[in-house]
Amino acid sequence: MLSLLGGIFLGWSLGANDASNVFGSAVAARMVKFWTAAILASVFVLLGALLEGQAGIETLKGLTPLNPEQAIVCSVAAAVTVTIMTILSLPVSTSQAVVGAILGVALLNQNVNIPGLGKVVACWIGTPVGGIILSIVIYRVLAFFYNRLNINMFQADSLLRLSLIVAGSYGAYALGANNVANVTAVFVGAGELTVFSAVLLGGLSIDLGILTFSRRVMETVGRRLVKLDPFSALVVLLAEAITVHIYTIIGVPVSTSQAVIGAVLGVGIVKGIRTVERRTLINILVGWLLTPAIAAVIALSIYFAMQLRYVPSG
Repeated sequence: MLSLLGGIFLGWSLGANDASNVFGSAVAARMVKFWTAAILASVFVLLGALLEGQAGIETLKGLTPLNPEQAIVCSVAAAVTVTIMTILSLPVSTSQAVVGAILGVALLNQNVNIPGLGKVVACWIGTPVGGIILSIVIYRVLAFFYNRLNINMFQADSLLRLSLIVAGSYGAYALGANNVANVTAVFVGAGELTVFSAVLLGGLSIDLGILTFSRRVMETVGRRLVKLDPFSALVVLLAEAITVHIYTIIGVPVSTSQAVIGAVLGVGIVKGIRTVERRTLINILVGWLLTPAIAAVIALSIYFAMQLRYVPSG
């Protein structure tokens, strides 16, 4: 059990941070109460992990053969990378941290699944692009029908509130289905866990992060999206959830944060406003480039440190 602590910690931090991507806008706007959001997110994250978490696990464990020691190295390196990037206030992708750590170990093994790695990197690039395209389409479609509803302000508020709850629940499902692989795939690859126990343990550890430490993140980080009106926030949430779910079906864990940023940019294009500042975009790019590289270096460093042996003199 001790060998799994790195993965459990990674799942906890993922839940604490990424819950804001599915319910942060609604909670920060006081459209949904925190505990309503947290409970719904926990239920649907676990449901997504159990029903659709296997594909991502198969992809990650196929990047390189791992032994139990290397699986621990990968999970700890990814967790440390996420912590460092968070301290530096740079956007962090747990998916990129995990893949970077696996790649570091793969270089030691001299065994890298190049086609599998290429598929993962292509999906990283496609995630924000998908968010942009889907948000533009969803905005125009929803606006077409919404503007033709003959409802008053109170009815509109209730409709948006219900829509945010439904969309947030779907977003949580997509988060669990897609990102559970980041938490426990390395342990499946090392033969430490079965696929079912991996998705169950991964889903529960993400839930733990949501229930214990996501409130502050939801209420503060979520406000960055609530510069948008509730309707636009709904569009962003739907575009992010659909984007992440598409990549779940493809079988590649991706970043919900990157999907959200793409969706916000798409709304900005439709409305003709600049929703993300140039400095923010630069920070995002730096985070995307640094995260896998740092994770690979940390994984290599931890692995070499574990191989050191004290030899007494004389």
